[in-house]
Amino acid sequence: MIRVVVCGAMGRMGKAVLAVLRERAHGCVLAGAVEAARHPALGRDAFEAAGLGRADVPVSDDFARAIAEADVAVDFTHAASSVDHARAAAAAGKAIVIGSTGFTAEQTGAVRAAAGSVPCVLSPNMSVGVNLMFKTAADVAKVLGDEYDVEIVEVHHRFKKDSPSGTAVKLADAVAGALGRTMEDAGVYGRQGMVGERSRKEIGVFAVRAGDVVGEHTIVFGGMGERLEITHRAHSRDTFARGAVRAAAWVAGKPPGLYDMKAVLGL
Repeated sequence: MIRVVVCGAMGRMGKAVLAVLRERAHGCVLAGAVEAARHPALGRDAFEAAGLGRADVPVSDDFARAIAEADVAVDFTHAASSVDHARAAAAAGKAIVIGSTGFTAEQTGAVRAAAGSVPCVLSPNMSVGVNLMFKTAADVAKVLGDEYDVEIVEVHHRFKKDSPSGTAVKLADAVAGALGRTMEDAGVYGRQGMVGERSRKEIGVFAVRAGDVVGEHTIVFGGMGERLEITHRAHSRDTFARGAVRAAAWVAGKPPGLYDMKAVLGL
């Protein structure tokens, strides 16, 4: 069995990962549950605190100790703490799966440095369907070329802090790369006023925040006389949790390096 530590265990995604581990999916079991210092759940049984029964694994604020007794960590916290956990995992010689978003270039570099000594899966979206969407969208863009305009719309719950979503950013980068562009040059994030005619090269990315939407992403390829749309809708966080546990099972024992879900899924 693969022993997994869940970081941010009492968060929305953390609890979803705990539920998947309770099933022992992909041969993974819960070995540790970590939360921030002074979290009200500290010391409680992790499964009981999440309403899942009993695990005999208490919620702790000591990640270094937890990862030392496990094989891999799954982290859905936020960028700054994910960097700290990646460094601690590297120091312990243990693998880590990171699903947090909103990383700066410096923070991504820190995760990459940690991955120089341990295997790390870093992905803004652990959904199998979304990662197929990345590949499909890039393949479509190559065929359609510059004759079709590209626009991306993402919708998430009102509590999401980063914008656009990490998934939308990766989707835009995948399509831009397929078209020989970069988002630094082609990206347009919102339009207002007399902006003039749309350029042929730009790629629009728009964020909507409303209610409790788990996550929706649509990429539009608009040509003269037709429009092609590819949409992914997440119905629950379960899809991300299952992808993360699948990644944890895959990355345990892999050589050091920075991997993504494309590698996990063999795409």
